[in-house]
Amino acid sequence: MYAVIEAGGKQMTVREGDVVKLERLEAAPGDVVTLDRVLLVGGETVKVGTPTVAGASVQARVMRQGRGRKITVMKYKAKAHYRRKTGHRQAFTEVRIERIVG
Repeated sequence: MYAVIEAGGKQMTVREGDVVKLERLEAAPGDVVTLDRVLLVGGETVKVGTPTVAGASVQARVMRQGRGRKITVMKYKAKAHYRRKTGHRQAFTEVRIERIVG
């Protein structure tokens, strides 16, 4: 069984046992979170939501909180001596998908 979920403005396909990185969630490691924005549930039959599948949810256990690799953001304007260099590290929550209810 698999599901397409939406979390943090991004859509992803998940299966039971998968470990995925989501946008940061307010949960401690070891907590169980319920993701209820399920757009599609697949298996023997496929249920497509309009926009979400009624009664479907995905339960996941938080593995860790972290921050991604640093990216460099460079602003530059020609002939104006304007240069700005900054960095950014996006926060994420790593979860393991435990159960798909649908």
